[in-house]
This record gives sequence, C-alpha cells and structure tokens, in this order.
Amino acid sequence: MARFVYADNAATTPVAKEVVEAMLPCLTEHWGNPSSLYGKGQEAASLLSAARASVAKSLGCKPEEIYFTSGGSESDNWAIKGAMHHAKKGRNTLITSKIEHHAVLRTCETLEKEGYRVIYLDVDEYGVVDLRQLRSVIDETTALVAVMYANNEIGTIQPIAEIAEIAHANGALMFTDAVQAVGHEPIDLSTLGVDLLALSGHKFNAPKGVGALYVGRGVKIGSYIDGGGQERRRRGGTENLASIVGLAKALELAVARLPERDMIRQKRDRLMNELLKIPYSRLNGHPTERLAGNLNIGFEFIEGESMILWLDMAGICASTGSACSSDSLDPSHVLLATGVPHEKAHGSLRLSISHETTDEDIDYILETLPPIVERLREMSPLYETVKK
Repeated sequence: MARFVYADNAATTPVAKEVVEAMLPCLTEHWGNPSSLYGKGQEAASLLSAARASVAKSLGCKPEEIYFTSGGSESDNWAIKGAMHHAKKGRNTLITSKIEHHAVLRTCETLEKEGYRVIYLDVDEYGVVDLRQLRSVIDETTALVAVMYANNEIGTIQPIAEIAEIAHANGALMFTDAVQAVGHEPIDLSTLGVDLLALSGHKFNAPKGVGALYVGRGVKIGSYIDGGGQERRRRGGTENLASIVGLAKALELAVARLPERDMIRQKRDRLMNELLKIPYSRLNGHPTERLAGNLNIGFEFIEGESMILWLDMAGICASTGSACSSDSLDPSHVLLATGVPHEKAHGSLRLSISHETTDEDIDYILETLPPIVERLREMSPLYETVKK
C-alpha cells in the first residue's frame, strides 16, 4: 500500500485527540440546554461561558465580543450583511478585494442585487491588496472594508492593520476573514485594529460546523438568526456545545504551537526550493509574507486536476486551490487576479502542510511529484512543441 501523506490542511484538518477528549463530556454528561435554569442546564451554560472566555483569551479580546457560529461562511455572511444593513444613512458602499473567499464574494454579489455599491480592489502579482487604490476609492459613502487576513489558495498575508487604519480614518468599519490565519498566525485583537473577524474551527483541528465571529465592543451589526435569544440575542438557536468546547480547546492548542511555525516554514521552503527546480514552474503568492504551511506552485502545460488524481493514487492528498470550488472547471479567480494567464492558472497545485508533517513526508512528495509532472507533460502536445 502507498504511503499516506496529508498535504491539504488548508482545506480541513483532522480533529485532535485532545479536542475529542474535551468534547466527550458534553455528549455524555453535560448534555443539558445552556438556556435552561435548572442544574443540568447551568452545567452546560458554565461550559459554554468557559469556552467563550478561552477563545477570547486566545485572540486577545473580551468574552462578550465572541459569538459562536456554524463556521467561516456564516461568520462572513453575518459580518458583511450585518454591517451593511445597519450602516449609517448615506454609507452604502462596501470595499473588498478580488481574491476573497467565495463566502465573501457571493455575499457581495447579493448585496449588489439589493442596491449596495461594491468596489473590488486589485492585487499585485503576489496577491497583496493595492493600498493606493484603496485610498483613492474610499470616501464618506464607505460603510465597510472587507479584506481577508491570509488567502486560502496562495497563502499571501495582507497588511490588515494598515488597511484598518485607512478604513477608520474614513469612518468605515473593518472586517477580516481570518479563517486561514487563526491558529496559524499570532493574532492579537487588542492591537490589530479590526472591528469584525471570522474564524472556523476545522482549520485548526476542531470539528467541522463550528466557528466564531468577533464583534468589537460598540460595533453595531444586526442579528443573523432570529430565534430564542441565544448568543446575547444576536444568533438564535440552541448552542452546539460539544463543538464549541472543542473549538476552544483546539484554539488553545494551536496558539501554544505557534512557535513551531519556523519549523513548518523550513519544511515548506525545502519543498518549494526543490519543486521550483522543475522546468516551467513558478511560485504563486508572496515569497515571504505568506502562511507558514502554504505552498502554491504552477506547472505549465498540465492540468492541476490530473496532478491531484495521480498524487491521490500515490497516497498524497493535495488540491488545486479552494475546496469550496473544487467542482468548478474554471481557473482560480485568485490566480487570474494576480495576473496569471488563463491557460497557466489551470496547472497550479496547492500543498498545505502542518505541525504533523514530517521530513519523511516531504521526502515522499519530492520523490513522487516530479515524475508525475513529467509523465503528464509527455501527454501534452503543447509541451512537445515547446521541447522541439
């Protein structure tokens, strides 16, 4: 049987053993409804309160600024729609970037249909937002600036603090989709300057289906789900207690592991440097200002989907980009925005490693991938023409 190497941590991560252990009591003993006044319910309410305090401590904010959700997509929708629907009169403009996750881009499209104005910022060849353009388009009609912390496909990290300063100088709120960054980058909300931040548990070894939205004190956004008044009357529905406790534990573990980023970065760079020796290959994203575990490389003359299938047969899990658009045959909107030509965007491969990735895993990828690239290129008439 082929060796198994998981190199798609940007898509999802396995639930950590410690997280499962933290969740089990919520499923077997403390299964009460946190809204109930009797003892069983108050046991659950106490665990919910402790989880909220733990997440707040990990992020450098106050417990009352954390709202639990079903994940990143809900948090993105709630932050953006909530901010725009409750903006002051005359502020009907939303500014975002062309490389946002589809949970943000589709939300923007919905708001455009409602009559809101949306401005999509350009990015440079590395995927960094054009701050000069931001300064030129932001004005007194801007209600919200929404720029992701780190890109899910190419790993580029944005200058969020500087963007927040520009937004606030013009009276606008600042939201960042930090789904890829939380648990992988040091984030201190007491100094970052954002008003709203989204995160998702399954990106850092918590279960799927649980996330959170940070809403800074004094920031006014509307309720997202009407119901029984949970989450301080802003998000109705009985809380998913076990998963929330799991998220809090996973984030605590992830923050404690942040010093390991240098080790992860070293393994990524070894992988990058060796793979870039393959002819007609290129790095997608910023060479240094990127997530430690993210590597996105384009190989000309072949299709990314073919590489994924061949790697899978060899026991290696990888992707071409966002897992949320894996059923689409269109080239990555992120790569196109950075100036990668349509035909070259199809040949990109994302490898996202973690603290669990070993040197032997890196060796196996390096042994396996180059022959696959060569084999696929031998089937390409265009590559044959280039060789001639």
